[in-house]
Amino acid sequence: MPEHAEPLAVDGWAVHVPGRSAAELPGSPAEPACPPDRAKEVLGRKGLLGKEPSTRLALCAVHRALGLPPGRPAEPLPGAAGTAVVVASNFGNVETVCTVLTDMRERSGNAVSPMDAPNASSNVIASTIAIWYGFTGPNLTVCSGATAGLDALRLARLLLLSGRAERAVVVGVEPADPVATRLAALRPEPGAELVAAAGVVLLGRPGAWPEPSGLVCGPVLRHRDPVPVVGPDPGETYGAAGIVRLAVAASRMAGAAPGALPVTVGCGDVEDGWASVELSRAAHLLRAGAAA
Repeated sequence: MPEHAEPLAVDGWAVHVPGRSAAELPGSPAEPACPPDRAKEVLGRKGLLGKEPSTRLALCAVHRALGLPPGRPAEPLPGAAGTAVVVASNFGNVETVCTVLTDMRERSGNAVSPMDAPNASSNVIASTIAIWYGFTGPNLTVCSGATAGLDALRLARLLLLSGRAERAVVVGVEPADPVATRLAALRPEPGAELVAAAGVVLLGRPGAWPEPSGLVCGPVLRHRDPVPVVGPDPGETYGAAGIVRLAVAASRMAGAAPGALPVTVGCGDVEDGWASVELSRAAHLLRAGAAA
């Protein structure tokens, strides 16, 4: 099998859409997910001051995907060394960027809040996740439109297959603040109103993560035509859609019968094209299920 087509393990996932629970959206918490201003319920109070809503949503989803108790870890996690973080978000910090620019134009650079300035970095979500959990591998942000989620997955695969990282935390997140909502409405074919959401999958070669799920995904493919959405979907999550949908599919497949068929997860739109990835059970588990 060519290296680029090697299936990689999906060994953890989580979905965090405020107000949605696992009963409505697989991969979500048992109780309705908290909004960003209550992220302390998942992450603890320490270190959240000044963090943007999208960063808080992403941290909540990563925290749950890692299976951690409430509160910020006191030290780097086991296996944090060499773990990459790849984030997909088109609007993640756009409200802060607009606020900083407005303050500078209307007043001066002295008017910019020291709490806002770091959040103007386009890589703030990925770098915050890396610092929060002690991940020392590459950390990247993808802002490539409607296919950003699966573009991030493709970059994570390249990091793993090239040996640049041992494991990868792949995140898709979008806020639903007034600035992001207005920008989303300007897209050539806007869909429903933007929904604040975060999704996470833990990607790696077999055995990279401590609790293997038996699920694998193949390479990311590009398409000219739409890819149907399979299963429950939280709504318009734009750049986060690919990872949110993959996390939902992984949660459903993990709870399905051993003979469950592979699922194709897709995202995209007319302007940016479409992308897809196939999620399935590992080959040895499929053989075992057939034998049974």
